[in-house]
Amino acid sequence: MNVDSEQESQSLNSVSVDVLVPGVHVKDGEGLFMVPAVGMEFESEEHAYKCYSRYAVMEGFSISKDFVNKSRVTGAVVSRRFTCYRQGYRPSKHTTNTRKPRKETRTGGLAHMTIAWQPYGKFRVTNFENKHNHEFVNPSTAHLLPSQKRLAFAEAVEADLASSSGVDGVPKLGMGFESEDHAYEFYNSYAGQVGFSVRKDYMNRSKIDGAVVSRRFTCFREGFRQKDKRDLNIKRPRKETRIGCLAQLVISRQSDGSYRVTNFEEKHNHELVAACRIRMLRSQKRLVAAQIAEGNAIEGHKIQLKSAYEVSCNSIGDCVDHEYDPVDRRSKLISKRTREMRDGEAEKIQQYFQSKKVKNPSFFYAIQLDADNQIANIFWTDANMVMDYSDFGDVLCFDTTYRIKEDCRLFSPFVGVNHHRQMVIFGAALLYDETVDSFKWLFQKFLEAMSGKKPKTILTDQDEIVSEAISSILPDINQGVCVWHVYQRALKQLSHMFIGSPPFVNDLLSCFFDREEEEDFIASWNHMMDLHGLWDNEWLNKIFETREQWAIAYKRHIFCADIKSVQLRGSFILNLKKYLKSDSDVLSFLKQLGKMVNDWHYKELEANYDMSQNMPKLMGDVILLKHARDAYTPRIFELFQQEYETCLNIVVNQCIENGSLLEYKVRIYGQPREYTVSYNLSNNTICCSCMKFEFIGVLCSHALKVLDYSNIRLLPSQYILKRWTREARV
Repeated sequence: MNVDSEQESQSLNSVSVDVLVPGVHVKDGEGLFMVPAVGMEFESEEHAYKCYSRYAVMEGFSISKDFVNKSRVTGAVVSRRFTCYRQGYRPSKHTTNTRKPRKETRTGGLAHMTIAWQPYGKFRVTNFENKHNHEFVNPSTAHLLPSQKRLAFAEAVEADLASSSGVDGVPKLGMGFESEDHAYEFYNSYAGQVGFSVRKDYMNRSKIDGAVVSRRFTCFREGFRQKDKRDLNIKRPRKETRIGCLAQLVISRQSDGSYRVTNFEEKHNHELVAACRIRMLRSQKRLVAAQIAEGNAIEGHKIQLKSAYEVSCNSIGDCVDHEYDPVDRRSKLISKRTREMRDGEAEKIQQYFQSKKVKNPSFFYAIQLDADNQIANIFWTDANMVMDYSDFGDVLCFDTTYRIKEDCRLFSPFVGVNHHRQMVIFGAALLYDETVDSFKWLFQKFLEAMSGKKPKTILTDQDEIVSEAISSILPDINQGVCVWHVYQRALKQLSHMFIGSPPFVNDLLSCFFDREEEEDFIASWNHMMDLHGLWDNEWLNKIFETREQWAIAYKRHIFCADIKSVQLRGSFILNLKKYLKSDSDVLSFLKQLGKMVNDWHYKELEANYDMSQNMPKLMGDVILLKHARDAYTPRIFELFQQEYETCLNIVVNQCIENGSLLEYKVRIYGQPREYTVSYNLSNNTICCSCMKFEFIGVLCSHALKVLDYSNIRLLPSQYILKRWTREARV
């Protein structure tokens, strides 16, 4: 009987049986096939294997290719036996001296099918045994049997070879590649479309020629990081990235030297990266870098990795708002501007801002004229800056310390801090007039661009004119002098003290940035003045008189978003100077400023990607830390975990109960200073005398100790500021 007989297949296509009867056609989900029977004939050995394999999956067992007899003359197969995979028993020699012996699968099963070659070229079934001594596999999991995987792979290869429609970008079982690198590039390209990064995992090499026999590419979140006893001594452990994802692609080398996909797992156990962040993926960065290197070699010039991002930032929008007039004709200065422009400068500035408006209609700029209708002041911002202010505009630092040229224009940026503790810019101004009216106009335009939203706190330089303008336009907000600006001024006034005197530098830094208590600040200041003989220094005596305006010890009640720590790592002006040349004109200055802002946005994208893919390592298996880690960005969680670590060394000296209000006296073990923590049971509020939460927005170690003392295992929601969380942009 020939199983390939088309006429017989069509006549029996509708046959449905409950019991698999030898010689009867049966139709499953894959198509029509025949139950093996003695006397059945096949076109080839492979054809017989497929028939028996299809029958096996219907029954629920896997098959193996057993003995084979070949002709001594031609080497052709004379007879072959296919058996149930549980046939026979495993030889005992394979189990001795084995640490982890494989599980027993062979139980002496007798089920098999034997075929023999016939003189006319076909193979006939000469023996068929269908009795088994074991339970069958459930049909829903039969596709996982080894022989079924091999059959699926063979059919996939045939389909791939027969297909003429081309590749659609998605890996498939049996798909062929010219080389291992070709397979990696294809899988990495697919990963870039889907939203994950690729890691090269295990590799098997031939013991004969060293060629790669098989290779597995996995999702970069595959597996788990191995525990290492050395981790205990690491202060800043790497973030966790691997969470046991099973997505993978396995390729195997074929006899012709090519590679084919032998296993493909598509599903991931984590969220995939959004399209806007694909370029942050590590394997995609390598791909882009390789493409750039190739392009550089061909074109002969350098291309930077962030070029595509910068182009996208500078080419949003393509329409012109002909009704937009940036000139504020209603708020002209009543006097002439105090500083003159260079020849052609006004025209260059206007052309630059007009081009920005053409490319991006959401770009905002305003011009104030003086009494002679000449440009006096310019303010500008864009959509990204407005969005930054919407999310992080609670603290605003207004800088009036930088001039583009020593004898000329004042550049004043509005700066803040984002949820990654990175500096962001909300807008900027070029001022050719530095009167109260000019600054009033500037703050009015800033509020107009920001839809009237006011900051909670504004920090400025020690400038009475600026302070007067703020009091007039923003009377209800907290106003203070930025300690960083005072420190920068100290560097200029005391430059002779900084040369060859590291102790003085350390003492000055300690006074300005480390003393959070008034008593400590005054003691540290007096020590510095005594040690370095500075009591006669007029400038130091003058700023000490105004200490309540700028010293951290006197501003703990004002929320400052820890901006002083961000500025210590590098102020806005110091960052800007890295982009400028000494001979930069105003147009070059504006372009370099735009480049710096683009780089800052790119760094935030990198931080967002890193946050989505990596988890900070916990110092212990603590519910409170897990809760904080899931809520805060990594940089803020780092601050929080430091506070939690400190709280472990805090002791509670006293607890005074007054109704629902509990007052705790706590101190760090071995230190004399005592702090008062008030905890209200009725509304679950907590307050510490150190005022760290009021100042930075993260609970202090003293408050955490009281929460732990009160068996509170999760952070109260009111003490998780959204501006510090992973959802700050949502």
